[in-house]
Amino acid sequence: MTYTSDKPPLPETTEQLRARIPGWGADLDPKDRPSVPKLRWQEDRTGAHWDFPERQPERWPRERSIEHAFLTPVFGTSCPPRGVSGALRRFSYRRFSEGRAAHWLLLLAADRVDAWENHLRSFATARPDNPITETGVLSEFSRHGFSSRFGKKRADAGHHLLDPVIVAGPWVLAGGLAYSGVRAALRRRRR
Repeated sequence: MTYTSDKPPLPETTEQLRARIPGWGADLDPKDRPSVPKLRWQEDRTGAHWDFPERQPERWPRERSIEHAFLTPVFGTSCPPRGVSGALRRFSYRRFSEGRAAHWLLLLAADRVDAWENHLRSFATARPDNPITETGVLSEFSRHGFSSRFGKKRADAGHHLLDPVIVAGPWVLAGGLAYSGVRAALRRRRR
């Protein structure tokens, strides 16, 4: 069982390991190992005051890998999953193993969705996000952005033309959709 204070048993005996792996156990002699007293298993000096650690209370269902029977005794609670991004994360953990690419791609997509959820949530505050100052676009003009891109044999020069589209494209699209929505609402009101 995992998460216990007992020393786990070796999968093979030392004789089996020495027979299978040449040179295995060369450091078993305590004279060759200065840290032996610290590493020696001592029943009364483990420092653990528990057989199985007490579990942290789970206030809401936490996402966990399908490979594990239960959550670790202690887990993070600073950013509980919420919204569409939380639903994507829960689906990823519920459906796919951590060894599958789909699991990690869904988590990446959930991060992007979470970023957009926070951008949209910022518009309901007194200080909404400012894409011009927060994306570093102004540093392109004040920190030699043009001269650092050309004639330097940079590996990322191939996608320099796409960078403005990738960074500004979603903001322009969101602005266009907002403009279209306001315009359509004003037309309906006039009728």
